[in-house]
Amino acid sequence: MRVLVVYCHPVPESFCAAIRDTAVDVLKARGWDVRLLDLYAENFDPVMGSEERRAYNERAPEDPALKPHFEHLAWAQAILFIYPTWWYGLPAMLKGWLDRVWATDVAFKLPAGKGRITSLMTHVTKVGVITTCGAPTWWSVVVGQPGRKTLLRGMRALCARRCRTFFLAHYLMDASTPKSRAAFLVKVRAKLERF
Repeated sequence: MRVLVVYCHPVPESFCAAIRDTAVDVLKARGWDVRLLDLYAENFDPVMGSEERRAYNERAPEDPALKPHFEHLAWAQAILFIYPTWWYGLPAMLKGWLDRVWATDVAFKLPAGKGRITSLMTHVTKVGVITTCGAPTWWSVVVGQPGRKTLLRGMRALCARRCRTFFLAHYLMDASTPKSRAAFLVKVRAKLERF
């Protein structure tokens, strides 16, 4: 299985980095082919400019910096997102990556007239999310978990019809302890061994 790990956190020594390292270790130990995409490390530009937006419905973006990202999407059979939940959603860098990379003629085709879009991502059969949240579980649910819905409903809709998903979150991250973080890494390992 070919898995693209999309990692988004600006602090190299963050707990998300420990999650990333655990995830990559488990997936490689399973014999999966892993590509790690670290958006901050590569200084990904999440800003869609006016010309890119004007052409969005007509063709894929022409920015050469996006070409490797398009190739990653075409290669992947599974995608694992690892990021911190900020203000109940995705970090701006990750949202910008979705905006710019999951584009026309890359992730989907628009119909010539009325009709449905056509997915170009049906080769992706698994999508997972591992995140950290400062809020407690109950409040995240009350707010509606926008990040979870964006990835596991919105983006997943472009993937294979029977695409399997999972969501794993370390809630109350701001009050976490070494013990709670270690326990969460055990959950990450167990989840990915079954993914």
